[in-house]
Amino acid sequence: MNANPYESSRLLAEYLLFHYGAANEILPEESPAGMREALDFAVRTTKHFSPGQVARTLDLGCAVGRSTYELSRDSSETLGIDYSHSFIHAALELAIGPLSYERLDEAKLRTALEARIPAGLPVGEVSFETGDAMALRPDLGDFDRVHAANLLCRLGFPAMLLKRLPDLVRPGGELVLATPCTWLGEFTPPENWPVGSTLDWLTDELARDFELLKVTDEPFLIRETARKFQWTRSMLTVWRKR
Repeated sequence: MNANPYESSRLLAEYLLFHYGAANEILPEESPAGMREALDFAVRTTKHFSPGQVARTLDLGCAVGRSTYELSRDSSETLGIDYSHSFIHAALELAIGPLSYERLDEAKLRTALEARIPAGLPVGEVSFETGDAMALRPDLGDFDRVHAANLLCRLGFPAMLLKRLPDLVRPGGELVLATPCTWLGEFTPPENWPVGSTLDWLTDELARDFELLKVTDEPFLIRETARKFQWTRSMLTVWRKR
């Protein structure tokens, strides 16, 4: 298997900026409105659960942890899991205090920045661990909420996660899946891609155990350099366990 591309220092800095960067740290002074609307993706995806307090929440593919910390607002216990050791290490460090990193601007030009958790977070208990979403440890237990943003189309065998989801979500619990549906051979062998649309595939795989509540889009923006940005739409679906 190829080395995990998410262990590089460059991607760590990009994701710290993606999750914790202020608008003026990410965007040029004059930027299209669509770019501004695509900020705070790691926060917006967590807002699609039904209101109310729950006991346990799982954040799969949590990266550097912003969504995990946000989910703690309404959860007594929140667990974030990611395959990247450097991402998990950063998420844990942020619980202690601000984390310094360098934003790539151009060539050898860098800007020193600090990532920090918003004041007042976490609310409930938060923990992080490295793990493979296709082979989660068997003793995780079940959860009232499971959140997985931009994870599915980065897995080698995404169907393995879908088969595990019914055991992870409690009856009446909710599942939020967001995916840009950018199926790439470097992450997922083509034989493991959906045959038709990603939405039809998810429905076929999940409908027996879950009721589909919502389908919508959430845009996101990743700044690579001062002049290069990734603007992408992620398809977000909300499901309730039968």
